[in-house]
Amino acid sequence: MTSSPPGDYLIRPIRADEWTAVRELALRMLRDPVAHIAFLDTYEEAVARPDVFWQERAAGGAEGSERVRQVIAEGPGGAWLGTVTVLIEEPGTTDWAGCPVERRQGHVVGVYVRPEWRGSGLTKALFAAGLEWAWQRQVERMRLYVHQDNGRAQGLYRKLGFMPSGRTVTLPTDAAGKCELEYVLDERG
Repeated sequence: MTSSPPGDYLIRPIRADEWTAVRELALRMLRDPVAHIAFLDTYEEAVARPDVFWQERAAGGAEGSERVRQVIAEGPGGAWLGTVTVLIEEPGTTDWAGCPVERRQGHVVGVYVRPEWRGSGLTKALFAAGLEWAWQRQVERMRLYVHQDNGRAQGLYRKLGFMPSGRTVTLPTDAAGKCELEYVLDERG
């Protein structure tokens, strides 16, 4: 899977043995100024996790997995510039918020692009690779959640074809009662 002119970046799935790079990128994500509204995890929780957690995470999202795919953009010199992860959710199960899953769907999580690469088309390329992988697994739709105060991300997701479904989830950890908005893409975009 490649995109953009040669030499710019390569979009590819992670490999199981790249767990240290997975950890490094996750910690970078969690230091972003909007991490508190963009991710359900915190830097303090993530940095305290043992190596085995990161090894299992990398193995679970690596090339060859049929349930989870983490794709990255690898830049010149091997630097990881951004990432998108897609989970396959099956009907009859419950999602991360405890809600029933009604159809086979892809769930986009962990969207991050380094600030210096934002606006370059890199996020669109990452989404294209992640969505292609999910559509090949015959999902009926794609979805993601975005915090109600994360206007930048909401705008990006709309540009990528995702639209608000009207469903919201209030996070128990949010003392202000803020919620996450579900955005969906029902057709291959």
